[in-house]
Amino acid sequence: MSYCVRPMEEADYEGIKALWMTIHGFGIRSIDDSREGVERFLRRNPGLSVVAVTEGPGADPAGTVIGAILCGHDGRRGCLYHVCVREDYRLRGVGKAMVVHCMNALKAEQINKVSLIAFTKNDVGNAFWNRIGWTKRGDLNYYDFVLNEANITAFNQ
Repeated sequence: MSYCVRPMEEADYEGIKALWMTIHGFGIRSIDDSREGVERFLRRNPGLSVVAVTEGPGADPAGTVIGAILCGHDGRRGCLYHVCVREDYRLRGVGKAMVVHCMNALKAEQINKVSLIAFTKNDVGNAFWNRIGWTKRGDLNYYDFVLNEANITAFNQ
């Protein structure tokens, strides 16, 4: 099962959404994670987000999305969103390869610090971030303010 990591394109949306739908507990926002929302994010952050896709012969057709990260920055700090790898491709280096790709793209934009949010109940994700050297912060609180009540989150069962 070989794969490659490449910059995400707007045309990848259907494959990305299909991947998201396979991830247990994954939260999908009605507006932000719609085709239009993802396309807007990609246009704002060109070349930073990535997908991992299958290559060559295997169980899946070439070009099947097996991993994805939405990556962006505000000019000061980078942020990773919706980091996911299809379950049958986990523990093969896919997630780490995607993260490294994003980090290199952010470094090229002179971004020096990157953050992400992982749900406390996301044991698989939290173990991954700890394993690849990310630091869990205990010195701050994370706050949200909802500007658009129509942008609801639905969680995959």
